Amino acid sequence: MAMWDRIKDQAKGLQQQAQGARSGGHGQPSHAGSATGARGGSKAQLVGVLKTQLASLKTELKSGAYRDASMAMCALVAAADGSVDPVERQHVESLILQNDVLRNFPPDQLRQRFNKHVDQLTYNFQQGRQEALQEIAKAAKKPVEAKAVVQTGFVVAGADGYIAPAEEQVLRDACATLGVSPQEFGL
Repeated sequence: MAMWDRIKDQAKGLQQQAQGARSGGHGQPSHAGSATGARGGSKAQLVGVLKTQLASLKTELKSGAYRDASMAMCALVAAADGSVDPVERQHVESLILQNDVLRNFPPDQLRQRFNKHVDQLTYNFQQGRQEALQEIAKAAKKPVEAKAVVQTGFVVAGADGYIAPAEEQVLRDACATLGVSPQEFGL
């Protein structure tokens, strides 16, 4: 439990730093640059922190529930805008296979589960979304795994340096499904 308290403290620190940067550090709002750009910067920092913290949990994240929920999460992030083109699918699959924590599992298992969810989302988005969220819900029994699934989604969503509003909504939906506070992740 202490580790999650540290995560929250670090995330709050990053948010405060981002708020300070947005206000120009003097309490006055800065008009140079958009709020979205500043927000994207804080999200990028948060993604980096979450990626590091997720890696520190590698030895604890070896269950099938975490594996399956993470692959459903990755598919939902990839399909957040309602479609997944072949280049995006390949990119997310590559991120999955390069992820240090997900190396706990055989690559073929990861590919199979990810692609199954992407295929379902592509064929019938609403039904595929429901099935993916049901898979994600299975990780709710263990708080460490539940939060790690959201962290995995954040890492994939933020891999391009920006988390789109549709991806943020997917992450919020996963938090609700898992009983995790979205505020812990700056959502």
